[in-house]
Amino acid sequence: MLKFILIFLISVFISSIAQIILKKSAVKKYDSVIKEYLNVRVIGAYSIFILSTLLTMYAYKGVPLTLGTLLESAGYIYIPVLSFIFLKEKITPRMVIGSLFIVCGIIIYNL
Repeated sequence: MLKFILIFLISVFISSIAQIILKKSAVKKYDSVIKEYLNVRVIGAYSIFILSTLLTMYAYKGVPLTLGTLLESAGYIYIPVLSFIFLKEKITPRMVIGSLFIVCGIIIYNL
């Protein structure tokens, strides 16, 4: 089961990377609407989402559904850290408290 948990966490991490790529693409100005939606970053990010989905589906072979929701909450930790590293966004105390509330709520729900 540990193998499937690691695959699940990697899948969530990959999905978080795709979200960062989409955010970087969203802040860039484009000449046309078509170039805004059909560019390397957007297509690459959605391809990464497909890979993440396939990994998650495979991981669910060995991970119970209730544990899957717990593992999915790792994205609430990955996103702020990746945003800090790649987008130079500040991690505010409010963001940390909000993420903790979300993660704690998911844990309590699954008890």
